[in-house]
Amino acid sequence: MCDERAACRLAAACLLVAAAGLAVSIYLTAVHYTSPKVLACSASGIIDCDAVTTSPQSVLLGIPVTVLGIAFFVGMLVMNLPTLWRSDSPTLRWGRCAAVAAGMVFVLRLIYVEIHLVHAICLWCTVVHALTFALFCLVLWGTVGLAPGPNETEAGDESD
Repeated sequence: MCDERAACRLAAACLLVAAAGLAVSIYLTAVHYTSPKVLACSASGIIDCDAVTTSPQSVLLGIPVTVLGIAFFVGMLVMNLPTLWRSDSPTLRWGRCAAVAAGMVFVLRLIYVEIHLVHAICLWCTVVHALTFALFCLVLWGTVGLAPGPNETEAGDESD
């Protein structure tokens, strides 16, 4: 079984990053449904949160991308609970890895949209992108670094 102390530290770091991402996503969702004028960000030049958060690309299939961010970070909070990090289940480990990789791919798409289609950058969105990248790195490091060794068996696989 993986080192429990390392798993708990990693889980705590992942939970902290996911909670921060959730908080910023909730803030951006509140702004989306109220007024971009309450957004604490520049609204002119290349840094223009208003242009990004009100662009047609800020909605995907009728769902604000900020709501998708909330769903992603809630999922990451659940998948990064300490008890789940201590699990040796390959399905759980690789499922968490796949979920955070999907989040990272979506972030890369959003960055492309900001730069090439909207021609503006939202600083709050950039915070979410950076937090997603940090979570991606932590999860990948944990998946590889805390994976059970070749001589370790999964709980329940031992037979007498």
